Amino acid sequence: MQPSENFSWCEVIQHRERLIRLVRRRLPTLHDAEDCVQEALLRAAAHRDLDPDRLGAFLTSVAIRLCVDYHRDRERWTRLLQRTAAGREPEMVEEAVCDREFGRWLLGQAHQLRGRERQVILARADGISVAEFARINQISVKAAEGAFTRGRARLRHMCSKTLG
Repeated sequence: MQPSENFSWCEVIQHRERLIRLVRRRLPTLHDAEDCVQEALLRAAAHRDLDPDRLGAFLTSVAIRLCVDYHRDRERWTRLLQRTAAGREPEMVEEAVCDREFGRWLLGQAHQLRGRERQVILARADGISVAEFARINQISVKAAEGAFTRGRARLRHMCSKTLG
């Protein structure tokens, strides 16, 4: 990826240490902070019309927003884990084995999907959000959500056909 023609990589990199100090106070590990800063630097480099005088402010804003996204994701996972754990008895070994095998089978079924549906389902299985998938593949979020919904429906149909 080439940096914007308005500024050079050297100008972008000059902000790295400042951003790490800023983000490190907001994220639990140095590794998370470095990932966040790296993403902010890449977004600045990809931004073609960024005013060089606003580079520092842009990087700060992006880094803080990435921290917020990190905490939102953590909160979502926490709520999800609480919902799934609430009212559930401790898992038996047999259940864990069955769940793992079902997950493998379902992943195999996902590989049988076609085109964008397969891509978005496998991306979600790898932890990539639908919005991030859309950005990576340069499609609209609505198109990615539609492919994800169709892919899930096909997987449900495969599952019910096999089980029922």
